[in-house]
Amino acid sequence: VQLQASGGGLVQAGGSLRLSCAASGTIFRINDMGWYRQAPGDQRELVATITSGGSTKYADSVKGRFTISRDNAKNTVYLQMSSLEPEDTAVYYCNARGSSSFYAATRNYWGQGTLVTVSS
Repeated sequence: VQLQASGGGLVQAGGSLRLSCAASGTIFRINDMGWYRQAPGDQRELVATITSGGSTKYADSVKGRFTISRDNAKNTVYLQMSSLEPEDTAVYYCNARGSSSFYAATRNYWGQGTLVTVSS
């Protein structure tokens, strides 16, 4: 399973961006999908996750500003980010938990990361 993220870039504070992440390759099942971020000098932190049934969870710092969604038919997860703040500047990584075959163990897969820079 490979994850390809896109949509990062430079935006002014108060602006919006939409990240996308598509899973491809040999996929048997994808359960949870999500977004994490890592700012320079900080540890990677959870931003938002979504189950295959659509249940969502958000970090307190992004509640009310970010919305996670997914298209199960396309194995794609999205992150709509609004009211962006300079503190949101980070490399954003998509994550999927699933397996590549009936016999394979369920594991975490990570995308390559996409940089989001919010200027003040």
